[in-house]
Amino acid sequence: MGGVEIRELECFLVLADELHFGRAGARLYVSQGRVSQLLAALEQRIGARLVERTSRRVRLTPLGERFRAELSPAYAELAAVVDRAKEAARGVEGRLRIGFQGTADARLMEAITTFRKRHPACVTEIAEVPFADPFGAVRQGEVDAAIVLLPVAEPDLVLGPLFSRQQQTVAVSVRHPFAGRERLAAAELGGMPLIAAGPPAPAYWREAHAPSALPAPAVRTLQEGLTLVAADQGAMLLCRPTAAYHGREDVVFVPVDGVPDSVLGMVWHRDGETERVRAFARAVAAATVPAAAA
Repeated sequence: MGGVEIRELECFLVLADELHFGRAGARLYVSQGRVSQLLAALEQRIGARLVERTSRRVRLTPLGERFRAELSPAYAELAAVVDRAKEAARGVEGRLRIGFQGTADARLMEAITTFRKRHPACVTEIAEVPFADPFGAVRQGEVDAAIVLLPVAEPDLVLGPLFSRQQQTVAVSVRHPFAGRERLAAAELGGMPLIAAGPPAPAYWREAHAPSALPAPAVRTLQEGLTLVAADQGAMLLCRPTAAYHGREDVVFVPVDGVPDSVLGMVWHRDGETERVRAFARAVAAATVPAAAA
């Protein structure tokens, strides 16, 4: 980099944002004259003007515009590398917010307990993720990571360890013709309207959990779905642990053979990967008991 100083690059980026030497100096906690010195040093290294300054305005030259466009993402990534190194050096501490979809049962708590034992300086918080919005809480920064039902095909999210592979059951009303059956075959689902989550859950995700061409209501929450099942408005696919957890007198859960197992995965945002998130992913992967049910 020809001996370029990080401070010079930082100064240029702040000045490019502010287009005012005084305001740039205030943000950098240096004098206006120091901003001019840092800019001059950078321009000397590059061999061309990056900023034009008159008595009335400050603006970037064409080269300055191009330099800013190329420098900004590289500088952000460099800052992120430094932050990650500092975080790793301090160890895992602070706060980790974990979202879950469906039920935070004993298996999810097993993974969290493992994480807490390994990293006692890190406080964990647990929050339910809406059934019809499995990825929203991660995207909006409400949680650092979430345990959600697969499939996950979101380019801005990282899919971490998979766990809690469970057989599917179909929830039907006690008055449904299938309520007395011990088991069902996958082909028999074709004649049943299957209740699914509504938007904002992606279409591919909704279809994976309600593989039926027959029209059925869309719901926002799991409890809404089970209430509609009890009212004979449709059936609903759920994994076996969720069926056991949400047992009710007016709904019967019948195992289904021949459909893909229900699988959970840990997800986090690509821009939000921290040492805390990576440490929790390791705890989930290392758990001897599957860590959740949804």
